[in-house]
Amino acid sequence: MVYLAIRLFGLLVLAWLSAANDESLADNLSAWDGEWYLEIASHGYGGVADSLVDGYGNRSPETPLAFFPGYPVLVQVLDAVTGMGVDAAAVVVSLAAGIAAAHGLARIGRSVGGSTGVGLLLVALFAASPMAVTLSMAYSEALFCALAVWALVGVLERNWLLAGLCCAGSGLVRPTAAALIGVVGIAALVALVQRRDGWRPLLGALLAPLGMVLYVGWVSVQTGSLGGYFALQQRGWSSAFDGGWSTGRFALETLTQDKSVLETFTVWIVLAALVLLVLCVRSRMPWPLVLFAFAVLAVDLGSDGLMYSKVRLMLPAFPLLIPVAIGLAHRRTTTAVCSTVLIVCFGAWFGAYSLTAWPYAI
Repeated sequence: MVYLAIRLFGLLVLAWLSAANDESLADNLSAWDGEWYLEIASHGYGGVADSLVDGYGNRSPETPLAFFPGYPVLVQVLDAVTGMGVDAAAVVVSLAAGIAAAHGLARIGRSVGGSTGVGLLLVALFAASPMAVTLSMAYSEALFCALAVWALVGVLERNWLLAGLCCAGSGLVRPTAAALIGVVGIAALVALVQRRDGWRPLLGALLAPLGMVLYVGWVSVQTGSLGGYFALQQRGWSSAFDGGWSTGRFALETLTQDKSVLETFTVWIVLAALVLLVLCVRSRMPWPLVLFAFAVLAVDLGSDGLMYSKVRLMLPAFPLLIPVAIGLAHRRTTTAVCSTVLIVCFGAWFGAYSLTAWPYAI
């Protein structure tokens, strides 16, 4: 209920800003990457409309392969079963995945923070994150976050089958699954070395990379190149790992020149995320959570591409919010409530502004 209430508030703010900018709420919920996912769900990779192009305005038969199949396949299946249409099915899949993620986050929060309050605050902070608006859109963020949350629940509770299956599923949803695969694999290796849980950690380690290996391998066959998927990303969206050079340059330019509100807030949110990562280390959280948050930030901030997407791509780094949830849980109720409300309002505005007033892709 906490998750749904905050996401409903976010949608109301999006509706308000959509009307203020003479835009349709429905169109904004399926904007940008959502158009690709809906086309793939409707017509498959081979039937995507030619009007959809990459970040440079180009299009080839391989361009749609840059989008992983897990989310559009679920949308397609739900539409086939219910007949509700792919637009509605996309929102329903994201809604269901978000609820699943909220349950997993509450479980992690209770385990790490030691109380139900920490779990609920973690859910609230996640639902109010900047760019959490994508959790309600025709985007794959909600599905990936749900699978990542439950994979980490599996790791923390030493349920290696759950961890392996959820990690494998995430590999069919987003390339960020590489971060999760690494965490599950290392955790399984540690368990094997310590001779815990018998052969089950090995099962988790073997299952974890299957989804990503299968899809990236299939794209390699389709493109005739072993690194075909990564070449598509670099050629179409200039997305390649550069050690953070492009992100650092963007941050310095934004903080020293006359830039837009969204660009300025983007840099400060990135800096806040780095501070939260330090707090995660200092608070001695379970190392799989810290490692996953670090890996997500490394993949996101260490890559080139659209700088305006950096905040959205940080969304799966939810362990960064745990120190904040624990800190608020130990404050007076009034302080915790007021702080959370402020975060909710800022997150709702930032996401809505990004989709309405901001003219570029997120």
